[in-house]
Amino acid sequence: MEQNPLVSQESLKSVLRPIEQAHGMPNASYTDKDFFPIERDTVFGKTWACIGFASDLPAKGYAKPIDFMGLPLVVLRNRKDELNVYHNVCSHRGRKLVQEEAPIKGMIRCPYHSWTYDLNGGLRSTPHIGGVGEHTAEGFSCEGNGLREVRSAIWMDMIFVNLSGDAPSFEEHIAPLEQRWKPFWGESGLSELRRVPSESGLEIEVKCNWKLAVENYCESYHLPFVHPALNTYSRLEDHYNIEQDDRFGGQGSLAYNLADTAGTKLPILSQWPEDKLRHAEYIAVYPNVLLGIQADHAFAMLLEPVAHDKTIEHLRVYFVGDDATGDDCAISRSAILESWRVVFDEDIAAVEGMQLGRSSPAFQGGVFSPVMDGPTHHFNKWVAQSLFEAQK
Repeated sequence: MEQNPLVSQESLKSVLRPIEQAHGMPNASYTDKDFFPIERDTVFGKTWACIGFASDLPAKGYAKPIDFMGLPLVVLRNRKDELNVYHNVCSHRGRKLVQEEAPIKGMIRCPYHSWTYDLNGGLRSTPHIGGVGEHTAEGFSCEGNGLREVRSAIWMDMIFVNLSGDAPSFEEHIAPLEQRWKPFWGESGLSELRRVPSESGLEIEVKCNWKLAVENYCESYHLPFVHPALNTYSRLEDHYNIEQDDRFGGQGSLAYNLADTAGTKLPILSQWPEDKLRHAEYIAVYPNVLLGIQADHAFAMLLEPVAHDKTIEHLRVYFVGDDATGDDCAISRSAILESWRVVFDEDIAAVEGMQLGRSSPAFQGGVFSPVMDGPTHHFNKWVAQSLFEAQK
């Protein structure tokens, strides 16, 4: 691939240096709208990116269209309760098929020429394809002309896709994180998590590039200055950096105390160690998932890049076991969600301010604290390496 004139190989090499000498990603990668589709096809497309939550498709026979950085996709839950992802275009003339999320009673019908597809993506009817009243045509077969499937996987309720189709398996991709969290979750952690769809989500729109949301999440350096309340029960000095493999980074706390601070009492994961009840970890799964685990709940945030300077943060909170979803725990669930709403709202000014700052020619990536900014540099290196490999 030819070198990208917006982000040169020299600028990427600068990011890949040791942290004491490195600069961050150059301004154009945050501010130039022409860079946005390039990132989709390289940084996002070559790995496993998150596009939604399985629990947002509430029943069999449900369809949910998703605009993924300008690419029309659709998630279908078929009659067997299996979930798959397809390109949301008719194989005939490329008309977008599903406009709004809804249950599908029969078939998916193209509004243009009425070609129909089942919920497994198969093409089922082609009205008048051979002339008026002739619904078949010599040499044409419905088989092989259905919806084009996108490689997908579901983990912790999140729907991941690999657009290029050639990344290592998702099981291999996520294995290092699962291994890291095994001492907290044991073998059954994921299966114990429950969501109450009517009350356990937030949507936050921020006027910044998606990378700034990841960078901000990865580090605890800003805690005392941006999150004074959070810093009272999970202080800066109680945090440690996480830089794992080539696709996870973030921070952990040795003194997490939200449950007591918020006055909540919720069930805890059955295999969470007694001597680690105050531990919590907050890890970004590159490119666009922010995860948090605590003994009594977990959360996942999907960063939806809408434009080069606009991101929607989709937060989902999960509690432990069926008892946690009942009325007796409603007040505690609400308190947990409200506490995180405050934290993420406090981040808005920080990330939007950085987006505005990226318009200055006096700033070209900035520098890093060798001690405090390790995870942020780790993420910047991952982005730079993804782009560098694509330019070879």
